[in-house]
Amino acid sequence: MNAPFKGLDKMNEVYFIGIGGIGMSAIARFFNASGVKVSGYDKTPTVLTKELEGSGIAVHYEENVDMIPKKVDLVVYTPAIPSEHKELIYYRENGFKVVKRSDVLQIISESSFNICIAGTHGKTTITTMVAHLLSAVNYGTNFWSSERNVCVIEADEYDRSFLKLSPDIAIITAMDADHLDIYGTAEAVEQAFIDFSKRVKPGGVVIGKFGLERTKELKSQEYLSYSLQNESADVYATNIRMMNGSYEFDVMMPDNMLENVKLNMGGMHNIENVIAAIAVASSLGIENERIKAAVENFRGVKRRFEYIIKNERLVFIDDYAHHPEELRALIIGAKTLFKQKKCTIIFQPHLYSRTKDLADGFAEVLDLADEVILLPIYPARELPIDGVSSEMIVDKMKSDNKRVLGEDELANWIKENYAKTVNKEFGEVLITAGAGDIDMLVEPIKNELKDI
Repeated sequence: MNAPFKGLDKMNEVYFIGIGGIGMSAIARFFNASGVKVSGYDKTPTVLTKELEGSGIAVHYEENVDMIPKKVDLVVYTPAIPSEHKELIYYRENGFKVVKRSDVLQIISESSFNICIAGTHGKTTITTMVAHLLSAVNYGTNFWSSERNVCVIEADEYDRSFLKLSPDIAIITAMDADHLDIYGTAEAVEQAFIDFSKRVKPGGVVIGKFGLERTKELKSQEYLSYSLQNESADVYATNIRMMNGSYEFDVMMPDNMLENVKLNMGGMHNIENVIAAIAVASSLGIENERIKAAVENFRGVKRRFEYIIKNERLVFIDDYAHHPEELRALIIGAKTLFKQKKCTIIFQPHLYSRTKDLADGFAEVLDLADEVILLPIYPARELPIDGVSSEMIVDKMKSDNKRVLGEDELANWIKENYAKTVNKEFGEVLITAGAGDIDMLVEPIKNELKDI
């Protein structure tokens, strides 16, 4: 890799290898909005890549040196891209500036006030919530002056890239074992988050989920804990009421209280997520009524407890959940909101290594659903591992109502079985979940079920 670079404002053209990821696509949009020509490669088309193409960004899906631009100022790649990738090799061997996504984030955020959201799950939703809350309030205060550049950053723990950031406010949602192909042990994962807390600037604050392991080792001048309902936390919800997939609740804080907050998004875990976002907004001095109005206007996050169909007979939810604890929150959230409805989940495991490491956890939480369909593992950056497959999870489950289906088999099952047997009395909940390409199946499933 070439030496670190400077002068983002002087870039004319940037190329992204792995442009379709959540973090990469956000940076691609940043450059595109700044007038820089942007293009990129990704393995498969997704909803995100289609949105990028719709905004004028050229994306191709074939690993082919003949298809890449040859006069770019900067090449950005994600650590998920293998080192033998042909396009990455070409740019490195021909003297281009080639950097990781985290290096670009580091440069972008060097001179800004940074709100960084980290955690093994929940960070995308909270990042989006924080950005929405801040963009929805009046910027005419002393804090939100035109001279102040504020960055809301999803701080990715993969490859320890979040250790290049310097937060003014840091949120830590969870430190569960994940990415063990990188870290090796759960303790090493926890240590990385402790090191991340040390990156907070003097005078900054860490906002951590109540009950995190090794909380006392998290370093900051100010520490606030948040929780769904645990009154021992500094910030928590109380008086929660459910109303047709939405919630109303009060938020208790050390020196403040918000009454009758309304969240139009499903899942009790999303109340906890918005509590963390509210803690950020309140710590910045944003008025209660403006916070409440922004929360009520929040319309959710793509693929985070996203309602695809919602009527009396059928609720179809799509979610990015790919870790056992995310699946647990997703299934429990759906079953709590729609107590009398049968709950069926279609889950696509993501990565052979994650499946191998967390198979027991996946089996346990999937048993919470009434019916389970597993798709084959989405490999992403990995080669197959002997003995590791979706059947490995099914074999560990206690439920009898489980199976593994290929995509074609699933399409036939939806059409010939599920669509014809939805319970007429109470209705049903259908969930699609996973971080691979299962999102490409959402629209076809929706079209098959839209007339129910």
